[in-house]
Amino acid sequence: MPVPFLDLPGQYQNLKQEIDAALQSVISRGAFAGGPFVEEFEKKFADFCGVQHCIGLHSGTAALTLLLQAYDIGPRDEVIVPVNTFIATAEAVSILGASPIFVDCEESSGLIDVSKIEAKVSQKTKAIIPVHLYGQPADMEEILNIAKRHNLLVFEDACQAHGALYKSKSMGSLTHGAAFSFYPGKNLGAFGEAGAVTTNDPTIAHTICMLREHGQSSKYHHDLVGWNERMDGIQGAVLLVKLTHLKAWNEKRRSIAARYKKELLGVGDIRFITEKPDRTPIYHLLVLRTAKRDALQEYLKKHDIQTGIHYPVPLHLTKAYAHLSYKKGDFPIAEHLTQEILSLPMFPEMKEEQIEEVCTAIKNFF
Repeated sequence: MPVPFLDLPGQYQNLKQEIDAALQSVISRGAFAGGPFVEEFEKKFADFCGVQHCIGLHSGTAALTLLLQAYDIGPRDEVIVPVNTFIATAEAVSILGASPIFVDCEESSGLIDVSKIEAKVSQKTKAIIPVHLYGQPADMEEILNIAKRHNLLVFEDACQAHGALYKSKSMGSLTHGAAFSFYPGKNLGAFGEAGAVTTNDPTIAHTICMLREHGQSSKYHHDLVGWNERMDGIQGAVLLVKLTHLKAWNEKRRSIAARYKKELLGVGDIRFITEKPDRTPIYHLLVLRTAKRDALQEYLKKHDIQTGIHYPVPLHLTKAYAHLSYKKGDFPIAEHLTQEILSLPMFPEMKEEQIEEVCTAIKNFF
């Protein structure tokens, strides 16, 4: 039985009546760029995250970039980011002319290692961006304490953490602001590119609203040099439909993760990324570790089981950051993890027989 990595067509079929009605409403009203569907989604997602403001944007990368820009992050500034993450976290820093300062990760969780952050703080440091990697919250209490000691801003990269909780508090509500991605494969995914910033600061929210529309304070009155980063009306409408299902989907993901872990306990040298205490991850990705990763991935591919690697190259070794002159061995934990991690199929529509198919194949491999 073929097992996809995720099943977006299957999700659409389950929501077809709701989605088709929402799309027809956008088309009928011609509300394509921003507009009432985006505004309604912004209000409901702000409520979902427990914050005052949500600003819908074109992508998660736009959300990171405009959030930093609204706080005047720019040339000569440094921003601390994990080296084990998708490039957008550091890319947003670089786009604004600031310097990303990489920190290694914990081996057990893959999250930024808070014990190594303070050594990277300098007089140029302006902010820390923890990433809630794979849908698990970073160690926010420790990070906020470090930031307080050094008078630093903290921004959450919550692009994989829609609905995750840290000590019962929602991701997107813990810091000066947070960035979300609604890329189709996310737990809350649009029908294309989309993102958002959440914040409790009305001034920052207003600034980001201007930045996303060419710096306009009102039509054709430009107070800032901005961007064209509005969320499309179609994406707002789709996200409104899907938001009502998100909590149930997240719980299903947690159930599937528990099933995987139970079935694969003691199989070969498999270990799973650790679920840390005092938090509720939402398993955007289900990541295991094995020294036989490449061979296992190839075996699963031959049995029509799709997998992924998140991420195969730590940021300091990418060509994009070659100018920073890092070398192999500078961030040994992240480098080691990239050789072992494998993301298994994970989506809330997974059938029991699909989970069993994956687990049986892995057991047969070992």
